[in-house]
Amino acid sequence: MQESKGNTPGKFEIMAHDSSSGARRAVLHTQHGVVNTPVFMPVGTQGTVKAMTPLEMEQLGSEIILGNTYHLNIRPGMDIIDKCGGLHSFMGWKRPILTDSGGYQVFSLAKLRKVRDDGVMFQSHLDGTKIFLGPVEAMDIQRRLGSDIAMVFDECPPYPCDYDSACQTVDKTINWALICSKQPRAQGQLYFGIVQGGEYKDLRAKCAAELMKIGFDGYAVGGVSVGEPEDVLIKGMMDGVVDLPAEKPRYLMGVGRMWQMVEAVANGFDMFDCVIPTRFARNGTAFIRSGRYAVKAGEYKEDTRPIEEGCACYACANFTRAYVRHLLNVNEILGVRLVTIHNLHRYMTFMQEMRESISKGTFGQLREEFQRYRSGNSEK
Repeated sequence: MQESKGNTPGKFEIMAHDSSSGARRAVLHTQHGVVNTPVFMPVGTQGTVKAMTPLEMEQLGSEIILGNTYHLNIRPGMDIIDKCGGLHSFMGWKRPILTDSGGYQVFSLAKLRKVRDDGVMFQSHLDGTKIFLGPVEAMDIQRRLGSDIAMVFDECPPYPCDYDSACQTVDKTINWALICSKQPRAQGQLYFGIVQGGEYKDLRAKCAAELMKIGFDGYAVGGVSVGEPEDVLIKGMMDGVVDLPAEKPRYLMGVGRMWQMVEAVANGFDMFDCVIPTRFARNGTAFIRSGRYAVKAGEYKEDTRPIEEGCACYACANFTRAYVRHLLNVNEILGVRLVTIHNLHRYMTFMQEMRESISKGTFGQLREEFQRYRSGNSEK
């Protein structure tokens, strides 16, 4: 990985296009290095990717991870992170970081918040303390965190959401984005706008147009993967991306099933994040190229194969399914770590495969193959 120099942060170089779709292979320059896209960003909400060390993440090939404004502001708090030299220094991660603004918590902590025109009043999910988070506060926290990419503060609507409510959400998101755009930044920090609008194409088009008038370093599509059926998710994804500028990176928030990412890349998206590979690992579920399966299941009690045959990750190179299943069933921490290592390796390998297929002109074949895995539950 290369360090960005001078005024390089924000440069987005498209290296290759797929002739049969909107897929592209690109490089995004940031203050802490380059990010090759399409890219999957592991989620490190509390300042760590669960069960993994930063060195292990680097060895897996992860170029960028996520942190969360809301959660880090509550614990450990900005004074402590400031004292430790910012988020990169605090967590020992030298590569790029993207921070969510806390807008998703407007959705996920709906029972603990009150939305106002100037922001959101939360009750802490820990002790009930009142916390106000608005566009000014969200960007100030992210400036102090020193993330490479800071997301604007938005309102993420639930599903289902009626048209009038979605319209109000879009208006707030646009107004807050304008305020966010005017806030001071950390050195080299990039600001990404977020397109909202629920399942309504005209509202997503309006939101995208207004965000582009403001002008951001990249654009995200939010408000998908919030409990809606898959056909609605795909529609929201496609409605959100169609009006975004081709010369800027496009980020599909919270979507992380492999076949979904293939379809999103085919429609022009570059960046993804999701808790799926690490959360499923903690439940004993392993991802393989053709889907996923429960390693904890009794049928693997005497299975001497690795988690995934042909996989070169540390877990697969050294341990059997029988051993990993044993660890999981006796609640040994190593079991969760091994499945997490494997799942993240699978995702990193998958993204590398997508990048190479775009460069080689074989993305269409990969896309067709992953459509067959759409059910996501088959071990082959």
